[in-house]
Amino acid sequence: MTTSPIVTDVLSIGELSAETGLSAHTLRFYEQERLFVGPVARDSSGRRVYRRADISWLHLVTRLRDSGMALSDIAHYAELVAQGEGNEQQRLDLLREHQERVQEQMQRLAASMDAITLKVELYEQALAGGNPQNPWIGDQGECVVPAPPVRSGRQHPPLRRS
Repeated sequence: MTTSPIVTDVLSIGELSAETGLSAHTLRFYEQERLFVGPVARDSSGRRVYRRADISWLHLVTRLRDSGMALSDIAHYAELVAQGEGNEQQRLDLLREHQERVQEQMQRLAASMDAITLKVELYEQALAGGNPQNPWIGDQGECVVPAPPVRSGRQHPPLRRS
């Protein structure tokens, strides 16, 4: 008869690192930046102890970071979650604003991918001998890659602490 390991609600920093794929350094940094919902507990020896619930929270934090959300916005969101019920509209507003930024970024990336794909095709044709024209210039002397779309307001995304 084999015994299964005892699963507790408490994890060490190494265990949390293994569960999330985030380094211990990153977990300490996230704590410093207040990205956890509430303070990280310590054991009697002063070592950090985490809850199993922190795993799914960190998966969300990773997605928000991957999508470009600023650390300050994630910290604000974590603070709102820690406060509990009553601020759902603020949470929704924060996430909707970020959702809009991500949608704009995806549109810019799609346009950039189209331009890159066009350039790849032109170079492949030129190198295969099927199209001797300059891959930078079209048949009529026009620039082959369209200019990026003009955004309302700013020309560049805002610099954000990330």
